[in-house]
Amino acid sequence: MAQNSFEQIRQHVMSLEDDFSKFYDKGNKAAGTRIRKGMQELKELAQKIRLEVQGMKNTED
Repeated sequence: MAQNSFEQIRQHVMSLEDDFSKFYDKGNKAAGTRIRKGMQELKELAQKIRLEVQGMKNTED
């Protein structure tokens, strides 16, 4: 599961690459909106992984 979670994060970040370029290099405001949405999704994914890791850690004790 952990490898799958890491791969999800990696793929998600890579999917935002074009929008980062459009926003920072070309000033495309719509790309900025997509970045913000994507970063919120990344935050939610990271939280899910944190809870998973914490749960696994707690069950080992």
